[in-house]
Amino acid sequence: MCSAHDDLTAKAVIRDRALELFALHGSDSVTVRQISSAAGVSPGLVIHHFGTKERLRAVVDAHVASIFDGLFSRAADGELDTLDGASFAEVFLRELPSDSPVPRYLRRLLLSGDPAGAEVFRRWFAASRATVAALAVRGVLVPGRDPEVRAAFVMVNDLMLLLLRDRLTDVLGVDPLGPEGAARWADEVLAIYRDGLFASGTELR
Repeated sequence: MCSAHDDLTAKAVIRDRALELFALHGSDSVTVRQISSAAGVSPGLVIHHFGTKERLRAVVDAHVASIFDGLFSRAADGELDTLDGASFAEVFLRELPSDSPVPRYLRRLLLSGDPAGAEVFRRWFAASRATVAALAVRGVLVPGRDPEVRAAFVMVNDLMLLLLRDRLTDVLGVDPLGPEGAARWADEVLAIYRDGLFASGTELR
């Protein structure tokens, strides 16, 4: 168990262990005692730092959102390699530890219907708009007639890879966010972006 002089590190450890447990089981199914056991602290120390499990979850939500905000900010500033055909989702996974619970937690958060998930979605969209706008200024992307819809389209394609990763792996036989699958996915997506989806002469009615 952590002692009082370990409080500063204990707080981060509690948050990180809660994130892992919430990602695996959902926050409703996880107890304070399970979190404290995983963090190697007493349940009282969890309450001391966060007050309630709900407040701890709010801290976890904010932590996850800040990770993606930071990654989007770096992408907009040109600090991340988003120009090699990789999706933002793929680039983000490169920046996270291979065993990070963040992608799994994000899937739960966005599909739960919880207000916290809606807030993360709004923040992701705002970051996507800023990133697409920055890349358009740099001449990498065409802004299009409706930049908001274009940003949403790019965002949804990235989210699909994260949210449906397991299902896509099942039907494709390869992880679309792994090295081999990402290259395969990027080749086809870039071909669609570059050449279009419809056969020559086909008109939409």
